[in-house]
Amino acid sequence: MKVEESYRRDLNLLVALQILVEECSVSKAAARLNLSQSAMSRVLGRLRTLLSDPLFTRQGQYLVPTEKALSMNRALGEPLNSLRQLLSPIDFDPKSCDQTFAIVTTDYAMQTILPFALPRIYQEAPNVAFEFLPLQDEHLKEQLTYGRADLAICRPIHSIEPLQYETLGRVGVSCLLSKQHPLANKQMSLEDYLNFPHAMIAISDGVKSLLEQALEDKPKRQMVLRAYHLEAALAIVDMMPLIITVPADLAYLMSERYDLVVKPLPFHFTPFDYSMIWHPRCEYSPSQKWLRSIVKEECGKLIAKRVVDMGLDAELTP
Repeated sequence: MKVEESYRRDLNLLVALQILVEECSVSKAAARLNLSQSAMSRVLGRLRTLLSDPLFTRQGQYLVPTEKALSMNRALGEPLNSLRQLLSPIDFDPKSCDQTFAIVTTDYAMQTILPFALPRIYQEAPNVAFEFLPLQDEHLKEQLTYGRADLAICRPIHSIEPLQYETLGRVGVSCLLSKQHPLANKQMSLEDYLNFPHAMIAISDGVKSLLEQALEDKPKRQMVLRAYHLEAALAIVDMMPLIITVPADLAYLMSERYDLVVKPLPFHFTPFDYSMIWHPRCEYSPSQKWLRSIVKEECGKLIAKRVVDMGLDAELTP
């Protein structure tokens, strides 16, 4: 029998058959199914027509199942039990989860946000795995809709409807300089910022365009390097008086790692929202909800702490 032919049959009747075999009574089966006794009798009549068998014979107050009814009941046991499990709410247990999550993200988030959530994730769910995919700004919708990505962590620069999102926190921007830079031990002015050579790291969050908007009426900067990874700029930071403009928390992490100097921007720059984004198909998945809750809690807490530590509070005021 084809699937579409099964659709035209009333498969609820098979559940009724199992209960009739268990109860051997029309009235008791009716009570379990919340039906009247006459309605249950009609169900039995339809079963007899469907299966071309009397199914039960009466012996006193009880129904005695025929061989056909017993064989059908045996055959239905496993499929109906599987169906019950399929339709029952599932309590998600992270410890037994062995799912591989695909996350679209930026180099910035990979270095400064996600690593701080991973320890707790693996503590709660030691059998999960992750695949991190590079963000494609113009194709973010497609990555989450048609690709294999479950979640994105970034600052979207295009419309993301109908995707779902939640803000993790706000991120500022700072400058990295070598300790040999002429501005290393002095306050950097706007004129200094415009006159010294620059490196821009393409973290795929539109930071370059935000900076250009903030400086739209100022002379263009001398951009000597634009790269996808910070290491390219760090390779030459001691060779020329380079200013590397990156998200503030990344600047502080790199300054400690590579013994560099962090300088604030010498002009007003409004910090931007960093978000996690997902497709509605993942909205009610227990494993996805668990993952988003940890990312939200751990990364949101981390970003908020860095805002305070780096003195960005004033910048967050509208």
